[in-house]
Amino acid sequence: MTIMQKKIVNLVQVNIPFRMLYEDFIDLFVELGLNPEIGLDADALDNYSSSDFKKIISPFHRNERRITVHGPFLDLSPGSSDTAIRDITRCRLEQVLELVPILKPKTVVCHAGYEEDRYSYFHESWLEKSLEMWRWFGEKLLAAGTVLMLENVYEKKPAEILPFLSGLQNLKVGFCFDLGHQFAFGKVPLDSWIDMLGPYIGQLHLHDNNGSKDEHLPMGNGKIDFHPLIGFLKKRKELPLITLEPHEEADLWPSVEYLSGMLDVLGME
Repeated sequence: MTIMQKKIVNLVQVNIPFRMLYEDFIDLFVELGLNPEIGLDADALDNYSSSDFKKIISPFHRNERRITVHGPFLDLSPGSSDTAIRDITRCRLEQVLELVPILKPKTVVCHAGYEEDRYSYFHESWLEKSLEMWRWFGEKLLAAGTVLMLENVYEKKPAEILPFLSGLQNLKVGFCFDLGHQFAFGKVPLDSWIDMLGPYIGQLHLHDNNGSKDEHLPMGNGKIDFHPLIGFLKKRKELPLITLEPHEEADLWPSVEYLSGMLDVLGME
């Protein structure tokens, strides 16, 4: 690994589902000194013991690597009108809370989960119930020494996620801005997202695509124009947390190279 690569590796998080980390990639992550963003899906939460998590996280803590967590999201809906769906959503989040003292993450990222096509006809009710869920979870996380970051996925406009952020500032809840999701599913320009939600950005998820689906390509291999992000970061006193999201091992290094070029422009490398 080159000096440049080591600098970027020290700076960023790299996403990895817990099962993949446990079964295939723990040695590679430790050897390269990667900071993991550990995905906790239903499989991880139901099929691994606290001992399993302690075993995997121990070398990261020993080597003073920074940990972040990505919470479960598949089929969950924090603002659902169905109480059973909200109950299982809360149950999954409670399972995450049980692991926070073991993992000691700096942040826990969760999908805000609003989809206009599904929820617009009962938007106010969905928002109220969802805010109640995130307020409870954000409070628990803050008490445990970490903070909640809410991530955009299918939100079309920044105004769809703003109420979560403005309404939860007393709990230090931040915005995890996923630029790949914004480019694939958003309906307004990147500048508009930054203008409205910039003050809340505490974390970035960086990957690329061609605008039609969430491909998780290496940065620079799709059509995302990252220049507005560079302009935004120039105005910041410090960088937000940055997570690279390769879906293949080979895709990590092109993103590392691309990010190095961005930071060089910012004078931060």
